[in-house]
Amino acid sequence: MEKTFFIHTTGCKANQWDSSVIAENLAKAGLVPAPMDRAGLVVINACTVTGGAVRDIRRFLNRVKRENPGARCALVGCHGQVYPDDNFGVALVLGQTEKFIAERYTGPRGTFITARESFSIEQVPREFTMEGKTRFFFKIQDGCDRFCSYCIVPYARGIPRSRPLAEILDAMETLRDKGIQEVVLTGIEISAWRDGQREYGLTELIRLLEDVPTPPRIRLSSIDPLMFDGTFIDTVARSRKVAKSFHIPLQSASDTVLAAMRRPYRQGDIRTILDELLAKIPDAGIGMDVITGFPGENEDRFLETAAFLDSCGAYYLHVFPFSTRPGTKAALMDGKVPESTKKERVRILKRLDAKKREAFHRRFTGRQAHIIPEGKRYLGHYMRGYTDNYIPVYIPYDKKLENRIVEVTIDRLEGTLVTGRPTPRIPPK
Repeated sequence: MEKTFFIHTTGCKANQWDSSVIAENLAKAGLVPAPMDRAGLVVINACTVTGGAVRDIRRFLNRVKRENPGARCALVGCHGQVYPDDNFGVALVLGQTEKFIAERYTGPRGTFITARESFSIEQVPREFTMEGKTRFFFKIQDGCDRFCSYCIVPYARGIPRSRPLAEILDAMETLRDKGIQEVVLTGIEISAWRDGQREYGLTELIRLLEDVPTPPRIRLSSIDPLMFDGTFIDTVARSRKVAKSFHIPLQSASDTVLAAMRRPYRQGDIRTILDELLAKIPDAGIGMDVITGFPGENEDRFLETAAFLDSCGAYYLHVFPFSTRPGTKAALMDGKVPESTKKERVRILKRLDAKKREAFHRRFTGRQAHIIPEGKRYLGHYMRGYTDNYIPVYIPYDKKLENRIVEVTIDRLEGTLVTGRPTPRIPPK
């Protein structure tokens, strides 16, 4: 039990990548993965973006205390970096640099944190953990220096830094050789990716990936709205590899609220971006993050956001109630919105999200698409894969189709489920 470990990950896709690197490093140090209730070391790689994320940490640690009271617990990553004193009594708190050092996990108890200005980007492991994966999250960038008024991430993740181009190209070829069909390029702000030697940005990276060995499908994680200039839109529209799904952290469509949030765009900018994007890629699946209940968001400003979201070309919404994070400018703002009002606004926007998803899914019934089915079984007899524009399609379970690019016909909606079937192959005459 002493040389076994379990990692619990909360939060973003960048955290999922970080946990895979931590696991590789611990394995190289001689530790063996084990179930949570039998692991000698339990690592919590924890998000701290919202109050809900902090409650998730507490709930998980209470579970560990019940099911594995003798485990050594390590709280690592974003929460430990920003709020090391709010550590729930764990043996070990490791910041963003220290979490990748295997020896720290077996060393003395305590808190080990490096200042955000000195962070670097971790090395790609020599071996990737692939078991059971059809999509692979590959972190090409870390850090943010936007300092939006509500956001703790710049303090948690440090200054922006990018994975070198040569390292990305080498890793993409390795992923292809290992049979990965889809890689998701992720980071804290991937639009900030830069290759220092050649002064390339994300647009140039996408162009380069077109003509080098990579997995067949490349998906982009959340992208800053201002990344969507004409050159970027043309590049992704022409790409044979980049999936036509885009996630935009909008946060609000009220210009007054956006200014208070310190976001660098206004509603008109987003409308123009969406019009240009959908003109070039009419079937694009566009998701948006929305925060409701920000200080100063009165009823008129909320309704302005809701009306924009209803009329714009977004496919789905990720809705969050505003959560005060100590240390941010928004924590000190007047005009707090009551919790009951936040909850009602979240309900309204989630109903809108459900309506938009259904309408988007219905557009594609009867059409063909390509998915990459996952091995997991759903509802006893389905397997699921995502289309190029991020529609989850459920088809009859067939183990032989796992992790293969499969053409399907989208048949119908069964409640919220989009069901389909593999398109029969017609033999040549």
